Amino acid sequence: MAFLSGLKIKAFSEYKAVVTLPFTYLTKNPFRSIYFACQAMAAEFSSAIICLQTIENYETDLSLLVTGLEATFTKKATQKISFTCEKPQEQDELLEQCISSEQAQEITYTSIGRNESGEKVAEFLITWSFKPRT
Repeated sequence: MAFLSGLKIKAFSEYKAVVTLPFTYLTKNPFRSIYFACQAMAAEFSSAIICLQTIENYETDLSLLVTGLEATFTKKATQKISFTCEKPQEQDELLEQCISSEQAQEITYTSIGRNESGEKVAEFLITWSFKPRT
């Protein structure tokens, strides 16, 4: 679905990811704005690539699962949107705790969607659970 909707990784580092979502026929709803589900997919993707990059640095095999999602829409999405997610400061400490306790730990990432004018269109809070595989 990400491929069909046209999601693209615009920028990526250990600390930040930017994913773009175009305003096209496949992402547009009958109200002439981008479907909220497409926006959620882009927001989740921007946080997921940070999670995946981070767990690659650990020798322990960790599983990931989205356990929560909250969204706030502040402006109608009528053009390409860029979703930016930054690595939470407490992520590394949480993963160390997850590995040492062998218990699942949750952390919430914030992904903010902005249109081409830089206006905030949506904000997503995505809660990820990290758990060591047994």
